[in-house]
Amino acid sequence: MGILDSIPHVTAEMPHRPWPRAVVTEAGWQAAIERLVEGGLTLLGFWGEPTAVHMAMLDGVSAEIAVVTYECGAGTFPSVASRHPPALRLERTIHDLFGLVPAVADDLRPWLDHYAWGKPYPLSGRNASRDVRPYQFLPAEGEALHQVAVGPVHAGIIEPGHFRFTANGEHVVRLEQWLGYTHKGIESLMQGASLEAAAKLANRTSGDSAVAYAFAFACAVESALQIEVPRQATLLRALMAELERLANHLGDIGAICNDASFALMHAQTGILRERCLRAANVAFGHRLMMDVIVPGGVTRGIAPDGVSALRALLAELRKVFPRLIELYDNTASLQDRTVTTGIVKAEYARQFGAGGYVGRASGRDFDARRAIAYAPYDSLSFEVPVLQAGDVNARVWIRIREVEQSVELIEQILHQLGPGGLETALPPRIGRGACEGMALTETFRGDVLVWLRLDGELRVERCHLRDASWFQWPLLETAIEGNIIADFPLCNKSFNCSYSGADL
Repeated sequence: MGILDSIPHVTAEMPHRPWPRAVVTEAGWQAAIERLVEGGLTLLGFWGEPTAVHMAMLDGVSAEIAVVTYECGAGTFPSVASRHPPALRLERTIHDLFGLVPAVADDLRPWLDHYAWGKPYPLSGRNASRDVRPYQFLPAEGEALHQVAVGPVHAGIIEPGHFRFTANGEHVVRLEQWLGYTHKGIESLMQGASLEAAAKLANRTSGDSAVAYAFAFACAVESALQIEVPRQATLLRALMAELERLANHLGDIGAICNDASFALMHAQTGILRERCLRAANVAFGHRLMMDVIVPGGVTRGIAPDGVSALRALLAELRKVFPRLIELYDNTASLQDRTVTTGIVKAEYARQFGAGGYVGRASGRDFDARRAIAYAPYDSLSFEVPVLQAGDVNARVWIRIREVEQSVELIEQILHQLGPGGLETALPPRIGRGACEGMALTETFRGDVLVWLRLDGELRVERCHLRDASWFQWPLLETAIEGNIIADFPLCNKSFNCSYSGADL
């Protein structure tokens, strides 16, 4: 039985690919929420429009996906977050952008809106007012508690975000985050954009995941238009995605060790990360490989000396990386900082649908490359490492094993590359009405979702991009509880959530 078969009161099914989308009544919306609460489904995404809200849900057993829509005739909808906490920040964002009010909501504080936009509810399409009030952090009760405010401006080159610690001495009782400082208005900029302009915006949603976002956006467009991409293009897309994964994991491993005062690992992995970026530049003409993946395929093939540059990179990684793993594993002072620090409970990882190393380090065995099996991963061989400890050390080891898997994946892809087309031409327009598509791809930090609707002239009517960080940031708040404030940088870096990706 499919997801929609178990949700009653469907009033209409929409032209949505590759997974179904159905408009439901209030009873159907409540039934969908109930399945999330029971744990039968995982929340993949939650977004709004001026008069409707949508939820994407995943059946973890069958890997089936479906979207349900509730039409907000009176400007309200039944709150999801009041029953299912992972929806909270997305629900607050819907209210900030569209002014839709979740009925019986427990928390309507602004998330993205810092009262700097000049108008409230900017995507609502109507004039409205909103009370401007000082942001109230949640209280904590107990003796001898004090608060420590960190950010939004931080030391070094880092995105802005505010962290409010409530502590008893050095031990953290509660951490609460407030983001939104890097809000770029991407969803607004997407509206009415051409596919070329929209693809560039998707590339720049979160710079460290430029390839993965471009991949997801292109797949969503191709699903909407029912376009098949040449095999060579899918191989090049995966090659770029694995290069991006390598560079980020290597940077993270070193940065985590650096926050534990072990600078040697930081220096060595930094060299390897730079090698990855230089090889990407040789192969694809850009260190972050921006604007190479487009709807329909890729804009360029691998450069003549790109294959040799990538093979040299793989040779260096196979030579140097095992020594660094041994160094990490045999440094007792480093293990003392990472083992049992910042534990994410397995039930939280499951409830929040945490992806990437955060989820897999806490026992959640999900990887979109395998579960969705999108091309070309459906024909590539790789393993998905999963651990149970859920601490900083486990998140490091997941990254280590994924580096090893990416090296092998790149080798497989290079072996399969050959002559072939790079791009399928898009139609100049479509004769029918609007069409919708959705895609899920795996970034280095977890799954990213893109949903869009195209009009008959192939312009974007609406596009929503959901970063893996939406469901990881709240788990960082749970991971630091009971730890000392001095361990927060270590815990934070082991998550390495995206500020930009969660600020739209």
